[in-house]
Amino acid sequence: MIEIIKINKSFNGQKVLDDLDLNIEPEKITVVIGQSGGGKSVLLKHIIGLIRPDSGQIIVDGVDITNLNDKKLNEVRKKFGMLFQDAALFDSMTVGENIAFPLKEHTRLSIKEINKVVDDKLNLVGLENVTHKMPSELSGGMRKRVGLARAIALDPKIVLFDEPTTGLDPIMRESIEELIVSTQKRTKATFVVISHDIESTFVIAHKVAMLYQGRIVAVGTPDEIRSSNNPFVRRFIKDLRD
Repeated sequence: MIEIIKINKSFNGQKVLDDLDLNIEPEKITVVIGQSGGGKSVLLKHIIGLIRPDSGQIIVDGVDITNLNDKKLNEVRKKFGMLFQDAALFDSMTVGENIAFPLKEHTRLSIKEINKVVDDKLNLVGLENVTHKMPSELSGGMRKRVGLARAIALDPKIVLFDEPTTGLDPIMRESIEELIVSTQKRTKATFVVISHDIESTFVIAHKVAMLYQGRIVAVGTPDEIRSSNNPFVRRFIKDLRD
């Protein structure tokens, strides 16, 4: 679904991504782990075309997006949904209006059809009777659920997650983990998650990729990463658990 080939990116002379290679399999959950400030968010922005690499290729569903013009890039972006770290809901809109927003922007559905999609997506993420609530009336976990409902409103092939469990208490974190797993199973979309939450990573991931000093230094199943002999992986897991 996504093939990242030797991408390089520097900011003000500082290299953030260094000949990075990564293959992201379709219809799976791939979690990219790494230290805070280690380039995970920069990688995510490359995947959706918000940042262009200095060199290398990013192939999304067979299309190299690195040199596309804005019009063609926007067409590719329609394949993506995104759940931001803080859900990034519009505070001035109700829950229903937030989820309806991409549908109004990118489809010709009637109001009745849009309302049905809104209800269907809210049911999919385990929320009912919140359509008319404002984001300020919701808990952090509920806002994440609404954010996911909006991210999948257009039935994207790929959904990107930016630190989905950050700032949540253990019970709510477990709830969001279950939500990510169940939603991926139902939608069959390709999920790409960036995280430094190693426990959540082992719960939700089909594949884990470790980003260290601008490169992917280890890739494998959760069990393979747990038992990795790579010193960077072992230290990362140990530091987060201590």
